[in-house]
Amino acid sequence: MNAVSTAESRPRGRPRSRPPTDEDRRAVAETVTLGALLRCCVREVAGPRGQVWPAGPYLLLRVAGTLLRARVHGGIALRFDGPAEWLAGGAWQPLTSEMLVKLVEQELPGGNEEFAAQVASSREAITALLRARERTGAPEDPWLASEQALVAGHPFHPSPKAREGSGWVRYAPEAHARFPLRLLGVRADLVAGRGETGALDLFGSAPPGYVPLPAHPWQLDLLADELRGPLADGRLVDLGDGSRPVVPTSSVRTVYDPETGMCLKFSLDVRITNCVRKNAWYELIGAVELSERLGPVFARLAADFPGTRWLPEPGYRSADLGVRLLEGLGVILRPGPWTVCGPGVTPVLAGALAGPLPGPIAVPAAVPAAGSAAGSAGRAARAPGPYGAADPLDWWRSYVEKVAPPVLDAYFTHGVVLEPHLQNVLLGVDHHGLPREVIFRDMEGTKLLRDRHDVSDLPSAVATALTYDAERGWNRIVYCLLVNHLAEIAATVAEHAGQDLSPELWAIARDVLAAYAAGHGSPPLLAELLAGAPLPAKANLGVRWARGADRSAGYVPIANPLA
Repeated sequence: MNAVSTAESRPRGRPRSRPPTDEDRRAVAETVTLGALLRCCVREVAGPRGQVWPAGPYLLLRVAGTLLRARVHGGIALRFDGPAEWLAGGAWQPLTSEMLVKLVEQELPGGNEEFAAQVASSREAITALLRARERTGAPEDPWLASEQALVAGHPFHPSPKAREGSGWVRYAPEAHARFPLRLLGVRADLVAGRGETGALDLFGSAPPGYVPLPAHPWQLDLLADELRGPLADGRLVDLGDGSRPVVPTSSVRTVYDPETGMCLKFSLDVRITNCVRKNAWYELIGAVELSERLGPVFARLAADFPGTRWLPEPGYRSADLGVRLLEGLGVILRPGPWTVCGPGVTPVLAGALAGPLPGPIAVPAAVPAAGSAAGSAGRAARAPGPYGAADPLDWWRSYVEKVAPPVLDAYFTHGVVLEPHLQNVLLGVDHHGLPREVIFRDMEGTKLLRDRHDVSDLPSAVATALTYDAERGWNRIVYCLLVNHLAEIAATVAEHAGQDLSPELWAIARDVLAAYAAGHGSPPLLAELLAGAPLPAKANLGVRWARGADRSAGYVPIANPLA
């Protein structure tokens, strides 16, 4: 048996007695949509206004004067048990996502005529993805199965699957898409690039005087008007479809080529969830610059924290045809995770370990198969662990020990801000499903502390994009590591164990962080965190409501489970 089972091979949830219908799919999409928006309301709307209260098995909150309630578990992850309701005429009535959108529109100032449509679009996208998955099978590669398992999207985003444009389902990882790339030839004197790009030549040959440039077919559709001139006058040539399919990973615009073992990050220039996904010119340069600077840092992290891995971005290639096409055709190279995993270790996307979809269509993540690791001596018997037979607390301790210390040390020792959110971290598991390695990827979110690194030799736009000040960097780390990442994994561990392990799980996490602090001079920022300072939670609803860029998102304080 593979070390990790595929997304549909081991479903959790109620057994199917009949094929799912569109009504089933719409019901699941509505549950996901309502749950995500309700979490945002707890965290960003009612919470900061003091309008959230625990009441028996329920969490009560008030939005625009209306009292809402839902059963919750999972601590700050806010997992819902059963339907949410609203109070009308002394009786509790079922709450819908459309109703909650209207309450948000009444509560928040300024107005946003796009908001309701974005929430609805996300709900319809989830329905479409569920429909498409019924017609396709998950990849046999367990890592790719985990990349394509994120149908529900970000649990604290008001429109987690909103996507601009049309025709996107055929390229969607959640639909188990596979498709050939298109191959362009760029006249040799117009090639733009930096770093190691030779792997791109393996995707096809170009005529004499031209250099091959793989392109995402959706990207070429979106750039059709701008490409007409260069294709007509010979600055570019269209060499047709590639000879083999590639597989989109969780970010949509990054694809994996099994033949070369490489990932290619394309520039789509469409909004997916919060961000317009494109490779700005300064990000193309910055990816390679950062990879060169981080080589020695990760060598040290791997020596100090065995099992730490990373996926650099050693080169990019594009066409020097003006900024629009330079960015639009820019492709960044990145090795796939199989190239860095040790023998017997299988990579799994951390985001795929955070739980399945609710309701009649279970779409579980790719998870490690059951193993036979023993629990700690003297501990009371527990249900099987979340991703195998290991004791859940042992599994969790191993997980936190792999993920957290290198992130903290990158910041405190090396002045580097990693971005360890659930889609940027891969877990390497052994044949028992136990965490053995951690793999960090995607240089776009990784930054240097500007008071620790000299970037004066870089263009100002590149330097700005590559750096954070210390406060912003620390907030990003704490949010990504604790709020976005560990809180979600902890909630899933407790769910699989079948009991409330939250106090024990967070006590273990505290022990791991405290042990790091004790061995590294007890940094004051970490001491404050361990003392119970509120955690910064990214305000996804706020930035969508303000129609701002994702980088402008602020934070709201939430309770610290380490306290």
